[in-house]
Amino acid sequence: MSTKIIIIAIGVLLILIALLGNRKGSSGNRLLNTKLVITFFIIGILMMIYGSYSSEFVNYNTQMEQVSIGKKLKIEGPVNAVKVVSPIDKDSVDCRILTMGVYPESHEKDVWVLIRPTDDRYYPQSDHTNTSYKRDGEWQVVTRFGGDKGEAYDLIVYEADSIASSFFSSTIAKWKEADDYPGLQLEEMPSGAKEVERIVIYTSKNCRGVF
Repeated sequence: MSTKIIIIAIGVLLILIALLGNRKGSSGNRLLNTKLVITFFIIGILMMIYGSYSSEFVNYNTQMEQVSIGKKLKIEGPVNAVKVVSPIDKDSVDCRILTMGVYPESHEKDVWVLIRPTDDRYYPQSDHTNTSYKRDGEWQVVTRFGGDKGEAYDLIVYEADSIASSFFSSTIAKWKEADDYPGLQLEEMPSGAKEVERIVIYTSKNCRGVF
């Protein structure tokens, strides 16, 4: 259970206690002292407001995440395979970029971007929807880097079936919950994920500790 839900739940509980405490018992006296009732009620309201506001604030920050765009590859002719358009191979990029690409009209599988830094582990990338956003033959996903300036990364694009896609999504959720991102070893990669393209990019600045 998240902290914001706990805060809201405690706020609701305090308000309920205040309302019940304000009722008169069989003796004709209120169950709780008036000052205590008012205190519980005010604290409960404030906790509910804070919990709700913090939730909206987090979502707002996520939606407003600022990303840069690397160099773009010019695509000519019909698209017959999933391909990266930006960044391009050997590009130098910021700590947080928007990886973009194209896919054929008949393509139905999910598109996932994974990065492999110098620790030789694989890190699936996601934004709000986990899988790359696909529409009208184009896809994109926020991609984050956390290494030193000039560090080399393999940026790898995968086609994933529903099982592989679910694995990547649940892996990201577990990492976020634990606030620990150990990466995946090659043997942990799901069989339903097929590599379709791999390029090498470099960080243009020190990104360590940014995220």
